[in-house]
Amino acid sequence: QVNLVESGGGSVQAGGSLRLSCQVARYTYGVRCMGWFRQVPGKKREGVAAVYFNGGSTYYADSVKGRFTISQENAKNTYLQMNELKPEDTATYYCVADQEGYCSGKIRTPAYWGQGTQVTVSS
Repeated sequence: QVNLVESGGGSVQAGGSLRLSCQVARYTYGVRCMGWFRQVPGKKREGVAAVYFNGGSTYYADSVKGRFTISQENAKNTYLQMNELKPEDTATYYCVADQEGYCSGKIRTPAYWGQGTQVTVSS
């Protein structure tokens, strides 16, 4: 079992920046990756970014490349720096983690999810 605790989020005007943080608060076994998904009501969840602890590789959705940066610390904390925010970035953002390394959502849904934090970008 892995518990994820998120912080950050909020409201900002278009062009602004926000930083999301996530911590592995409790775990039975370590995780191989952490990442972020987002969801807008009525739309499919989207894998936004992921970082893999074995080798340090990262994944970004095309919609956020060049604007968002994911980082990690001690394989227990992950951060999502979001710059040049757009109104279409408005969503609930979820921290995710997986003990087998599936954090982008390309192959399967990550095993563990945080409670979600709202990001609202106004035009």
